Amino acid sequence: MSDLKNRILSLVKDDLDGIEAALLENLHPNLDLVSKVAHHILFSGGKRLRPLLMVLSARLCDYRGDYDKTFSVIFEYLHAATLLHDDLVDGAELRRGKPASHIVWGNEIAVLVGDFLLARGLAIAAETDEPRIIKIISEITENMSQGEIHQIDRKGKIDLSETEYMDIIKCKTAVLFQGACRISAILAGAPEEKEMALAQYGYHLGMAFQMVDDLLDYTFDTQILGKKVGADLREGKLTLPVIMALAQAEPGDRTMMEKIIRDEKFTNNDFKWLVEKITEQGGFEYTRSLAFEHIANARQALELFPVSPTRDILFDIAGYALERTH
Repeated sequence: MSDLKNRILSLVKDDLDGIEAALLENLHPNLDLVSKVAHHILFSGGKRLRPLLMVLSARLCDYRGDYDKTFSVIFEYLHAATLLHDDLVDGAELRRGKPASHIVWGNEIAVLVGDFLLARGLAIAAETDEPRIIKIISEITENMSQGEIHQIDRKGKIDLSETEYMDIIKCKTAVLFQGACRISAILAGAPEEKEMALAQYGYHLGMAFQMVDDLLDYTFDTQILGKKVGADLREGKLTLPVIMALAQAEPGDRTMMEKIIRDEKFTNNDFKWLVEKITEQGGFEYTRSLAFEHIANARQALELFPVSPTRDILFDIAGYALERTH
């Protein structure tokens, strides 16, 4: 574990403990089966980054209420719901190093528990009696769904553009980060400029987070990654490192790269060769550079707020997003 991650965890321990308790307290399933599946996805090693961003952003806006931990679980429920649905759609076998829920309980149960978690999130949002918050949560859900549909529609398409990729990761990932930060300002009654600054912080952090996540798909350690090596590629998902490398490759190399990408059963040697070519063509370096730019923009958005321990933690979280190993 990195020094930066250790420092962040030591500073937010009480917040994470409160979030963990709130996740359990607010599930309210009527069926044991729903509880089992929800526990499997919710309590299998998630980082709690999204609810933590909500709690810290609220504190940055001087929130004085006692609803922040409860409200924060919305973002973990929404995230978990999308994981249940995505794993099923993608045919994924592992999630966080454990069998995916649909492998254990079947497709129907996985889908419906995902629906239950979405409904719980919306129900908690409704308890604020704040129409803007309910509207934003609904828009996040819409965007995440459409991002996944866009990705499925372009699955395995070699001509996926960088622009399309950016739109997909914005909808699938960045909007949830953005919403977690933005809604905190609304909950705290903060002025619009602070709301927009936190929205920018969350958006840029989410974009960088997903780019780094896509880089991690090219690691060779399944145990660290928690899913199969090259899982995204095997599922037909073209991400930025590949898009960039294909655009730069010589015709012969590009033909071979396309052949591997189209083969869901490519070998480890094929994968290693592809990684070498992506490296040669600057695909990884380019992706890291864009992620770095987004982190710089996220940190810049925080400059609107006075220096404080909470701002420092959010600043450090942005840095951690770049050095993640899983």
